[in-house]
Amino acid sequence: MTELIRERLKTVPTNPGCYLMRDRRGQIIYVGKAKNLKRRVSSYFRAVNKHPPKVRSMVETIYDFEWMTVKNEAESLLTEASLIKKYKPHFNILMRDDKRYLALRADPSAEYPRFSCVRIVREDGAMYFGPFPSSPIVRAAKDFVEKRFGIRECDAICPSKEDHKHCLADVIRTCSAPCLKKVTKEEYRERFNEAAAFLRGERPAIFEELKGKMREAAEKSDFERAAEYRDTIAALKEMTKAHFVRKSPHMKEEEALLGIKELAEAIGLKKPPRIIECVDISNLFGTYNVASLVVARDGLPDGRFYRHFKIKSFEGADDPRAMAEVVRRRYGSESTLLSSSPRADLYICDGGITQLRAARAVFAELGINDIPTVGLAKRQEEIVLDDGRESILLPRDSQGLFVITRLRDEAHRFAITYHRSLREKTIKESVLDEIPGIGEAKKLKLLKTFKSIRYLAKASVEEIASVAGVSELIAREVLRAASTMTMK
Repeated sequence: MTELIRERLKTVPTNPGCYLMRDRRGQIIYVGKAKNLKRRVSSYFRAVNKHPPKVRSMVETIYDFEWMTVKNEAESLLTEASLIKKYKPHFNILMRDDKRYLALRADPSAEYPRFSCVRIVREDGAMYFGPFPSSPIVRAAKDFVEKRFGIRECDAICPSKEDHKHCLADVIRTCSAPCLKKVTKEEYRERFNEAAAFLRGERPAIFEELKGKMREAAEKSDFERAAEYRDTIAALKEMTKAHFVRKSPHMKEEEALLGIKELAEAIGLKKPPRIIECVDISNLFGTYNVASLVVARDGLPDGRFYRHFKIKSFEGADDPRAMAEVVRRRYGSESTLLSSSPRADLYICDGGITQLRAARAVFAELGINDIPTVGLAKRQEEIVLDDGRESILLPRDSQGLFVITRLRDEAHRFAITYHRSLREKTIKESVLDEIPGIGEAKKLKLLKTFKSIRYLAKASVEEIASVAGVSELIAREVLRAASTMTMK
């Protein structure tokens, strides 16, 4: 157990709630719920616990965690479901049931490496792509890279002419046939490296090639073939997207500067965007509707200008409407942020075309036409535009992609932290509702005077009685409840 986790465990409350486990890159890898958060979260890190292999693997990956308290088990179940749906954590997928999902394995140390489907991912020095809940996606990816790059299918450690007698892959022109010396070892190795790079999401041009073939088939009215290409593209995008692992969050200054230069070229900006703002809308089934605005300066996050917004103009879940409110409150004439925060050179809406159009409509309403605005769609990490151009899919190894996805992840993290603080505050304040003699008016008077439950817990019985206009007996009960909640 690391010192960071040991210190964090000291502050976990015993309330019911949900917890989020993160790895060293800040990625959410698991979401869980508990009737008693402290007992449940602590159980992962007890040396005496004999965890199943999947849980042990997750625990070894945890670098930090956070939590949010709720009122009861029913709310924790809803919260957990919402968070899993939003973040799709890796270990929630792996531990959804006891079924072992398929992955692609390749041993780069083999003389003639090949890809195989496996259900166990081991620490054996091999490359693994997956696992994935959808077996057809894995098999489609294997089939594609073998045909596209001429990778051998036979399972011989080192194929020979004898193996070739029983092989059909060369006959139907899909294998490069290293066993017959049709390609050298070096040429075959280059083919394998390209296939692996494609599966890592580093060769997006191949998707354009497939789209071209799909369009060509459609133009020839070969719709069955076009549909095959369409399905292949969808499967491969899912495979390469899911395998993509972001680089270390400690991005260097020169990499960040290269990233904003790449962004400018991809989007068509006149110069690199020195100030980038990214907004994420977050709510839980329409409640605790909030937004987070985070800022990158020269490609690197700058926490001095992060802002939270509690959505005020409506209740319920409506991300485009909430996005419009944020733009208006950030850039409207009455905004207090105009002078205290640098103006954006690029404004990113976390979401698709509807969020983007809502933001652009408010910018137009405010007469602001010099802040380039784009969306960032979660599904394929695409940059969404609203000017007639197709969405932009940056290469997976692009520094520009890393700049914006890192900022988007910061917006998610910042929003969920705000969620947690609002929910904890609500839970703490609600303890006053259970005290006889403390109605809504008296509760508001106490909170307005003492500002928070924490400060209320430090007040004297006499002060509480005087402010609320209650007896010392009721004031003692208020103090006891506030003190108990503060200690949790």
